[in-house]
Amino acid sequence: MLRTTNLQKVFTTEEIETTALNGVNMEIKEGEFVAIMGPSGCGKSTLLNIVGLLDNPSDGNYDFFGTEVAKMTERQRSQLRKGSIGFVFQSFNLIDELTVFENVELPLLYLKVPADERKRKVDAALERMSMMHRRNHFPQQLSGGQQQRTAIARAVVATPKLILADEPTGNLDSKNGEEVMNLLKQLNDAGTTVVMVTHSPYDAGFAHRIINIFDGRVVTENFHI
Repeated sequence: MLRTTNLQKVFTTEEIETTALNGVNMEIKEGEFVAIMGPSGCGKSTLLNIVGLLDNPSDGNYDFFGTEVAKMTERQRSQLRKGSIGFVFQSFNLIDELTVFENVELPLLYLKVPADERKRKVDAALERMSMMHRRNHFPQQLSGGQQQRTAIARAVVATPKLILADEPTGNLDSKNGEEVMNLLKQLNDAGTTVVMVTHSPYDAGFAHRIINIFDGRVVTENFHI
């Protein structure tokens, strides 16, 4: 599904260079649930941003469904990202001025899906996340767990091939965190590939495989649990 080869990422600010990724070789197969772990500052989120086409590597190769990303234009990467990838963030990233329904609808608007089909898909996603009763509420009227379920509904509404989750339980208590992890596991059981960055050994226990990163390098992979 996706493969990185000698992936490098260097950030330069005021003539200071910081190497975030230093030769990452990684392969994710379709249908896997993979957890990426490592200490703070090791490059986990940077790697996830590149995999999600939100950032570009400084060097190396990234093959996504048989296409070398470096050869794509920004427009092509944007279209691929909108149609193939769903994102779940620690901070939920919901728009306060939009209702639950409108937040979940956004990816379909970007894809120019007709209104009738948008309603059907949004309602189905909210039903799947047990959020139909909150469809007309605003994010500030929701609990943390409800906000994250809304974010997951938004991530899956366009039926992406890949879900990327960056610390999806980081702002939740243990009960809501467990519910969110169960939802991600259910999505994976239904065939969606999930790649998750986490500090939590408990959350990583939901994955098929753990990739450990240290100082911008993969130090352990193919560790099945």
